[in-house]
Amino acid sequence: MKKTCFIIFGILLLAILFSCSTAEGTALVTGKERAAISPDKVVIYAEPPAKYEVIGIVTASSDSGWTEQEDLNYAIEELKKQAAKIGANGVLLENVRTAESGGVISYGVYVPISAKEVSGKAIYVYK
Repeated sequence: MKKTCFIIFGILLLAILFSCSTAEGTALVTGKERAAISPDKVVIYAEPPAKYEVIGIVTASSDSGWTEQEDLNYAIEELKKQAAKIGANGVLLENVRTAESGGVISYGVYVPISAKEVSGKAIYVYK
């Protein structure tokens, strides 16, 4: 009986953790939208490149990883997807922050879940 309870508890805990895991984002077009491209072609910039045009504003957040670094990686991938949808080949990163996105109760203890949120300007870089 005890073993069955642990198995059921483990399955429920995994279901809760994975049902709360998300990576989502938005894209707001403020300039000239271009044809969509592959997210693999989108480059993240910390500093503005020499010659570029702003296409829009993109945001993304994720609490899908097991660590903060994985959360950030998933959020950056989502940011690239959002930029690629509006034809941007770059994102000028403006904001990276950690936000609490809820939590779970495990053995009577509340465990907060944090999410990484990123935002920036979707840009088209002239080469």
